[in-house]
Amino acid sequence: MRLLVIDTATQALSVALLEDGAPIGRFHEVVGRGHAEALLPAIAALPDGGRADAIVVDVGPGSFTGVRIGIAAARALALAWNIPLHGYSAPSLIAAKAAQNHDGGPVAITITGGHGELFWQCFTADGMTATTAIASTPIAELAQLLDAPILYGAGAEALVTARGSGAAITLYPDATDYPLIAGLAALPPSPIYGRGADAMTMAERAAS
Repeated sequence: MRLLVIDTATQALSVALLEDGAPIGRFHEVVGRGHAEALLPAIAALPDGGRADAIVVDVGPGSFTGVRIGIAAARALALAWNIPLHGYSAPSLIAAKAAQNHDGGPVAITITGGHGELFWQCFTADGMTATTAIASTPIAELAQLLDAPILYGAGAEALVTARGSGAAITLYPDATDYPLIAGLAALPPSPIYGRGADAMTMAERAAS
């Protein structure tokens, strides 16, 4: 069983080809805004051009553009190869990774958003169960709201700086970590924006 994992929801571009849960090819790099140009070459460089029996894709929240790029590519490949496609959330993958070295208490995930806001979500100590809904909150407001002593994710450092206390551990979603959440319920391959999108496609406008 081969699984192609595509993750472009944050500043990281991360793809992996997993065979029975073990990576046989991967690409992971913090590219900032270069997802559109780098994604398909990264997939093509995987063994067999990334050909798999199924695809999973990060549906957000995170970069609105990055989320759409990853989902569009995943949908196109799933259609071309006639294989199943499912989604997962960025906070869930980061939380599962963070929990491996977390020393008890809630796992608090923060992801860089836009307009001075951070996406955030809290999980149980094992990183497997969300205890809050995904939200987007201005950094100054979140600094007063989220008091977890350790913060994880791409937005952790900004929030610790705003609070003036706590520890920040910067983590980006890594496609090779997907087996950590493979047992969770799959999500539809549709964007989780976390707040109103800065720009929407015509189809998304029509549906809103």
